[in-house]
Amino acid sequence: MKKLTTAEEQIMQVLWKLEKAFVKDIIPELPDDPKTGKKPAYNTVSTIVRILETKGFVDHKAYGKTHEYFPIVSKETYSNMFLKNFMGDYFSGSFQKMVSFFMKQNDIKLSEMEQLMKHMEDNQSTEDDSQEQKND
Repeated sequence: MKKLTTAEEQIMQVLWKLEKAFVKDIIPELPDDPKTGKKPAYNTVSTIVRILETKGFVDHKAYGKTHEYFPIVSKETYSNMFLKNFMGDYFSGSFQKMVSFFMKQNDIKLSEMEQLMKHMEDNQSTEDDSQEQKND
């Protein structure tokens, strides 16, 4: 799975939110261009959506000449891939190095870290319970 450009990721965020949309529905959800203060042009958004389709992130349903686009890669799947690549590129694949970096950079207190770890443990046990139920 390829990493998305900023413009592609913005459009994917909209498609994940809306679940399906025509280009005309995507445009109002996008941020204004900082240089022009305007929304991106219809043709620009249409081109990026077709690139996303070529990359395997979206598909469409045709209504004559109009296309309704929908994501075929979930936000969770992309986020997991992005995080794994990020950790690999910047922290040698080490979650511990990443957490240590963010603790130092953001001056996280030990109590906050303990809360985060508890939250992660709670989520893990919930996931484990769900997996056991599926296997039963």
